Amino acid sequence: MRKIAIIGSGSWGTALAIHLAKLGNEVKVWSFLQEEADLINNEKKCKFLPEITIPEGIYCTTSYQEAIEGSEYILHVTPSKHTRSTVKEYKKYVTNQTIVICTKGFESETLYTLDEVFKEEMPNTNLAVLSGPSHAEEVSKGMPTLMVISSEDMKVAEDLQDIFMNENLRVYLSEDMKGIELGGALKNIIAFCAGVAAGIGLGDNSFAALITRGLTEISRLGVFLGGKRETFYGLTGLGDLIVTCLSEHSRNRRAGKMMGQGKSLEETRKEIGMVIEGVDNIEVAYKLAQKYEVEVPIIDAVYNMLHNGLKPDVAVNMLMTREKKSEME
Repeated sequence: MRKIAIIGSGSWGTALAIHLAKLGNEVKVWSFLQEEADLINNEKKCKFLPEITIPEGIYCTTSYQEAIEGSEYILHVTPSKHTRSTVKEYKKYVTNQTIVICTKGFESETLYTLDEVFKEEMPNTNLAVLSGPSHAEEVSKGMPTLMVISSEDMKVAEDLQDIFMNENLRVYLSEDMKGIELGGALKNIIAFCAGVAAGIGLGDNSFAALITRGLTEISRLGVFLGGKRETFYGLTGLGDLIVTCLSEHSRNRRAGKMMGQGKSLEETRKEIGMVIEGVDNIEVAYKLAQKYEVEVPIIDAVYNMLHNGLKPDVAVNMLMTREKKSEME
């Protein structure tokens, strides 16, 4: 049995808590809201996973100190835009625990990946990243899922592999922590675009093209940012891209679909009811591509849709009528 702290009581944090508790670990979850903690503790329910009953071995608290003290591992599962502010609150309780980044995204103000935020706030902390095609709804139900763990200390990654793995969750190792983070953050943007495509009624040909060319853009930009090209064609790149683009579980896809159907960003955010990482990361990816002079026409188009009023059908026409190129360019 391991003692594990999870910072964040949303759907993914709760799903990971359920998985780890079923493996016999003692799990304490930190929640921002007392009502969410009470729901988990007293009614064994999570409002984001209404079909699931919370198993024994999970306790939820609004106290960072109570969640973290005595733990061996800390899973960070808050929205990317709140990562630094949350870390500033709980870092004083961290001793020698490994922190596992389970959030996918960037810090918009600095254009940092999340490992860079942690290294700036807690420079001597052991870090790992857990990512892959893994909807919380399915992990919480024990449906077969494959993920990847990486750390700058591979012994740490191997220990985490042992902790997480069972017949329902198969975990692979990777030495490319940066590539894994980037794949998870950038794929949300393409998933949002897939939703837009669904919203304006495009067909299967269009989806196949979007996923394929979207992967090209993700890998092209990701390599400039320090990832390995082959990582983007594995579970944390292509795998995560497929599941997020095609599944109705994906809030990024749902958000894009709503906007493709004519809803405003404000209406979309209200209806989704949770953080839409893809929307928050589009501006970051656009700025990074501009900074490194990387060609990303799909990301450019969706950025202009969100920030400059470009209509979805006009964006599609612009992409289809770009200058002629070789596929490998």
